[in-house]
Amino acid sequence: MADERETALLESVPDRLFIGGEWVSAAGGATLDVRDPSTGAIIRSIANASVEDGARALDAAVAAQDAWAATPPRTRSDILRRAFDLVQEHKEDLALLMTVEMGKPLAESRGEVVYGGEFLRWFSEEAVRITGRYGLNPEGSGRMVVSQRPVGPSYFITPWNFPFAMATRKIAPALAAGCTVVIKPPELTPLTTLFFAKILEEAGLPAGVVNVITTSSSGSVSAPIIADPRLRKLSFTGSTEVGRKLIAQASERVLRVSMELGGNAPFVIFEDADLDKAVDGAMLAKFRNIGQACTAANRFIVHEAIADEFASRVAERVSAMRIGRGTEDGVQIGPLIDGKAVAKASELVDDAVARGATVLAGGSAIEGRGTFFEPTVVSGVVAGSDILREEIFGPVLAIATFADEDEAVRLANDTEYGLVAYVFTQDLQRGHRMIDKLETGMMGLNVGVVSNAAAPFGGVKQSGMGREGGLEGIHEYLSTKYTLIPVD
Repeated sequence: MADERETALLESVPDRLFIGGEWVSAAGGATLDVRDPSTGAIIRSIANASVEDGARALDAAVAAQDAWAATPPRTRSDILRRAFDLVQEHKEDLALLMTVEMGKPLAESRGEVVYGGEFLRWFSEEAVRITGRYGLNPEGSGRMVVSQRPVGPSYFITPWNFPFAMATRKIAPALAAGCTVVIKPPELTPLTTLFFAKILEEAGLPAGVVNVITTSSSGSVSAPIIADPRLRKLSFTGSTEVGRKLIAQASERVLRVSMELGGNAPFVIFEDADLDKAVDGAMLAKFRNIGQACTAANRFIVHEAIADEFASRVAERVSAMRIGRGTEDGVQIGPLIDGKAVAKASELVDDAVARGATVLAGGSAIEGRGTFFEPTVVSGVVAGSDILREEIFGPVLAIATFADEDEAVRLANDTEYGLVAYVFTQDLQRGHRMIDKLETGMMGLNVGVVSNAAAPFGGVKQSGMGREGGLEGIHEYLSTKYTLIPVD
């Protein structure tokens, strides 16, 4: 049951759209319900935007673009820094809100507030460091001026699994670069973005610079926005399947896009690895966010000499994990986001077992209220199993084995995805070989978590294009302009 603080927090979240600096109802007054996945109960009813509302939001972003682009970088920086400070003041509210609407344990939600807030601080610092070039051309006939300009109005579609960090990771660099924004948060977890919009408003963000539309009709609302010739940028985080469709829509106008798509991360453990560190890293890489992360380790590829010991150790750790509503003390595994996620986890485990794998811990959905699935370890997974090809997005650790380094590389690269990989070895030269050989946009060497606001986040192959965070992140929202001035 929700306590008084939780109830008061939910009531404080705006239930309307944020367009042009005002909180407005959806056209026709349509609403959508937001549910707590741990109970299935409705926790808030909010505005359900229509195509008309999406157009109004883009109108507001376009109207605000020129003034925001002309705003001094220091002013943009100061607003982002104030937003960061306000996030620190509201960190407990943001954490609780995420736990209630998404399900992750409260300790992990607090971690997301820290991580997501860092994008505001990082890009507040980058806003004043946008640079260009000036110099004589090689022929000596002219002076070259290379400058950076804001791309322009941007449309963001964010996922449900990290409702705060995915919003700040896109909004912060866009604002730092001088771009205005329309953001469509996920239908399943929209409340955190609405609450964050209140924080931006309090930080002094001018009207129309950020606009929030919540909707249950993402495709129909998004399509006209993407097709509008005034839009300059599309950024999406979500499945590769949806990403392909959005890229196709964007291609009609050669719209600039950033895509952070699916993953199938290998977690490779060599025979010389520090097994204590490997087990600790595995628990973080697999079970953080209940396994519902594009960076979650999906395939544990373990040298055959240590596979049994590794499997035994992680099974013991997993069997001791506490399951429950994320607000309860000591809970490590909350609910999956919905019934579809539970069904998929069950299907993947059942397929692996049917092909000869062994369940060492968990393996089943939990009956009763909410959408819970036991944290699970499956060993002896054979080639061809669905669990090795599909993104699990749940608390299931699947173990396959290899005999030598070449086989490990082949297995790790045997996927259309290439977002992140994890490697555990104490051999420095081997570690460097893995950096060179693994087809991935990011890699953790002897660590189970790689994300950081100061680092470029993104993948290769069908895991997407573009980078978020780091020095590279702001350039996704800048266009390069070259001017030649003749020498007299």
